[in-house]
Amino acid sequence: MNIFRFLGDLSHLFSIIILLRKMNASRSCAGLSFKSQALYAVVYITRYLDLLWGPYTSFYNTVMKLFFIGSSISILYLMKSKFRPTHDPNIDTFKIEYLLSGSFIMSLIFTYKYTIPEIIWSFSIWLESVAILPQLFMLQRTGEAESLTTHYLFALGAYRALYIPNWIYRWIVEGFVDPIAVVAGIIQTVLYSDFFYIYYNKVLKGKKFELPQ
Repeated sequence: MNIFRFLGDLSHLFSIIILLRKMNASRSCAGLSFKSQALYAVVYITRYLDLLWGPYTSFYNTVMKLFFIGSSISILYLMKSKFRPTHDPNIDTFKIEYLLSGSFIMSLIFTYKYTIPEIIWSFSIWLESVAILPQLFMLQRTGEAESLTTHYLFALGAYRALYIPNWIYRWIVEGFVDPIAVVAGIIQTVLYSDFFYIYYNKVLKGKKFELPQ
C-alpha cells in the first residue's frame, strides 16, 4: 500500500464518520439522498462479496470492507427508521433505475473475465462512479446544504480523487494498471468538479454553501 491509497481510504473513512456524526448530532437526515446511500450500500455489498470466497488479502482490508458494509446498512436503517420524518422524498427523485441498469450493461461490456465474481466487481466499480448523482441532484434542487453535509461530500469526493495519484504511483512503481477502475474513478472525480469549486470558494472561506443562481 502507498501513501495515496492510505490517504484515500482515510478520507473515505472520515466521510462516513462525518455523515453519522451529522445525523446523530442533528437528529436528522435532512439534505441527504436516501437513493445515493442505497446505491453506495449496493456498491459495498457487491464489491466485497469476496469476503465470502476469498482470497484473503490482509486484516486491514477485511476490517475496512466490513466497516463500509456495516456503516452503509446502518445509515439506511437510520434514514428509514429513526430519522425518517426528516427525509423529504419529494426532492430525492433521481431515477436510479438508469444508473443501476447502465452500470450493469457497462459491467457486461467492460469486464476482465466473464465470471460472476468479476462481473459483480465490475458492476460495483461502474455504479460507484455515478452513485453520488442523486445527492448532487438534490443539492441542485435545494440550492444549499449544511456545513457537515458539504464536509461529508468533500471527504467522499477526495477519497476517489486521491486514488488517481495512487494509480499513477502503481503504474510507475509496479507496472500495474486497472483501466476499468481508472476510467470509472476519473468519471466520479469529474462529477465532483463543480462541487469542489463551490466548496473551495464558499465553505473553506467561511461562507454558506449555496449554488449560484
